[in-house]
Amino acid sequence: MTTSRVLLLGLVALALAQLRPVFASPANPGFAILVVDQDTGRGVPLVELRTVNQATWWTDSAGLVAFDEPGLFGQDVYFHVSSPGYVFPADGFGNRGVTLRPAPGGTATIKLRRLNIAERLYRETGEGIYRDSVRLGRPAPLQRPLLNAQVVGQDTVIVTPYRGKLYWFWGDTDRVSYPLGNFAASGATSEWPGRGGLDPGTGVDLSYFVDAAGFSKPMCPDFGPGLHWIESVMTVPDETGVERLVARVASQKGLVPAYAWHLAVFNDDRAIFESKVRWDWTETHDSSHPFRATVRGVDYLYLYPNLRVPRRLDALADVARYEALTCVAGDGKFRGETAEVERDSAGQPRYTWKPGADRLHRGRLEQLVAAGKLKSGEGGLFVHDIETGAAVSAGRGSVAWNELRRRWVMLFSAQAGEIWFTEADTPSGPWVYARRVATHGDYNFYNPTQHAFFDQAGGRVIYFEGTYTAAFSGAKAKTPRYDYNQMMYRLTLDDARLALPAPVYLVRAADGIARYALRDRVDEAGDWARITSAPFFAVPPANVRAGLIPVYAGTSDGQPVLEVGPAPESRVDRKPLFLALPVRPNSADEPLEGLWRFTARTSDDSELSFEAQLAQRGTGVEIVDPASGKVGSGDLHNGRLKLNLTSGTHRYELTGERRERALAGEWKQLDGADHGTWSAARLDPNVAEDGSPAVVPLFEVTFSDGRRMYTTESAKPESGGVRSAEPICRVWKNSLTVLVLDPEAKPVLPVGP
Repeated sequence: MTTSRVLLLGLVALALAQLRPVFASPANPGFAILVVDQDTGRGVPLVELRTVNQATWWTDSAGLVAFDEPGLFGQDVYFHVSSPGYVFPADGFGNRGVTLRPAPGGTATIKLRRLNIAERLYRETGEGIYRDSVRLGRPAPLQRPLLNAQVVGQDTVIVTPYRGKLYWFWGDTDRVSYPLGNFAASGATSEWPGRGGLDPGTGVDLSYFVDAAGFSKPMCPDFGPGLHWIESVMTVPDETGVERLVARVASQKGLVPAYAWHLAVFNDDRAIFESKVRWDWTETHDSSHPFRATVRGVDYLYLYPNLRVPRRLDALADVARYEALTCVAGDGKFRGETAEVERDSAGQPRYTWKPGADRLHRGRLEQLVAAGKLKSGEGGLFVHDIETGAAVSAGRGSVAWNELRRRWVMLFSAQAGEIWFTEADTPSGPWVYARRVATHGDYNFYNPTQHAFFDQAGGRVIYFEGTYTAAFSGAKAKTPRYDYNQMMYRLTLDDARLALPAPVYLVRAADGIARYALRDRVDEAGDWARITSAPFFAVPPANVRAGLIPVYAGTSDGQPVLEVGPAPESRVDRKPLFLALPVRPNSADEPLEGLWRFTARTSDDSELSFEAQLAQRGTGVEIVDPASGKVGSGDLHNGRLKLNLTSGTHRYELTGERRERALAGEWKQLDGADHGTWSAARLDPNVAEDGSPAVVPLFEVTFSDGRRMYTTESAKPESGGVRSAEPICRVWKNSLTVLVLDPEAKPVLPVGP
């Protein structure tokens, strides 16, 4: 070959090399995109990054994407950014995203605002939990961050402490090697946090029970044909006092009623459950997360708030020992529309614990209402949205005692993908007001369970997880790797948005005088049996938040009265009885703090919108818009707002006034002639329930004999009482017409290893 031909081929090779796209390799790592919560700085899992040509990437449990698209290195690339429960600011065209310039080995950080009250932490099961972290050479907290026991999907977790470890069980489990996996329940263990296990805020290192091929093995292998789902798992002492791991298992042939149920005991040597008792029941599986409570010195397992059994192995094996809290007359057996409701002399349903009775789950309560046997306010679980007052159809959930709130708290599902938080004074209720803490867009997130053994800071921080799945939802596509797997969340209970109203009881004390009290005072005085009603709801004094006023229990001529704060100097007890809303919303006095959506209209009638964060310190106001770079400051005096705003190279002045929870006025360009009008609406009001129909005025009624009572009824009171012309405050109405209480249940707190 001649020298000229060698030179020519070399030039061609060089040209081809220059045309060849840059790509990621171990020597040429990908571009690291980290998506974080703007408030905590923690990486956010389950964030979709989508390019203009519809290529997509999803962040792993560290919030990382290892971007390695070879044709897009060195280019300005626009990424649409979206994640259920989180949001990126929108630009003037409504697009929510950012332009990055990917380069091998480079990094970029994207900040999201969290809409959910609950914080998404990590995916717990499935393949590729820390896929992108590993590809980028970043550390991962799990021993098996990519694949564990060949599991790629798992449904519904049930977990309990047992013999120094945590034992985890799931339903159907998908495998790598074939579309059909394990349908007889899967299991694993993990170490306690601080005893070899991870902090629950970091992750859970699972050690699966596996078969000879290394795949998650069946936990219920000998229970017959079909699917075997563990409904609940718990620990109980056997006849010799030895702690045993026990489960209730439903055997089904698909999504149809069960053909059998089992009480199963864990064989520690074989690491499987063995059926000890079989019942030929046909009820459908309904996930249960048992909690313990003592009643008159007897240790009980509550499978649900209205179904319990003594915590003994022989009791669990005997259906006659299970007790249901029911209003069904006679033996409490539910016989459809022919079931009769037991009522007291006042015509109210009488709920009592009956051994051997059927549990009144939501479906049965709805049947009784449809048949006219119960009214909607006479059931035990008809909760309402604290923001709107609308009824919420409560689905599956879990209950646990919370030390911070000194109440029982429940996390439950409602519409597909929604998780709600509510609380009650006793395990059976009253469960009335709830707030949504997590959403998942079109996706489903079902069977939530809170892990009370993970509670931190005296119950201030709690953890829960559920199954993220496209099943039973409107999802248009399945999320790669995340679909049909478990996702962990964290909830901080001193968040002001979780300051929910609790029942204010009217108690007829031993001296015959009726007084108002919340749970703590009723419990301290042992007055549960003296409660006559719960006329309204208000916020407990420990749950302080903006917009609430204190209400005190005072006296007048020896009669109890309610006094709106401040506390009288003469009173020894200056602790408020409860917190309420003022008679009229003080929206004009609320700080501007929060996210606002601005809409500006120009002189040629075109429109531009953007979102901006406002911060107020005294009369000073600051504005920041991370999406467009608009920043500014100004002041607020007597309802008049003035802001100086910089956008790019231009400067603007906005003047306007406050109108309830909106802002409006005029704008002009300081370095040009443009001008127009503008308005802004708050996107995250702190007290959204101000407009709720559940919020009602509280009136004082006085009688000629000096007695006083308080009512939320606006009509003229009966029996000669005189109603005050103006309410003293605003409270939340009680939508229940009957109180279903279980005050004798005393919590048994989770114990460590």
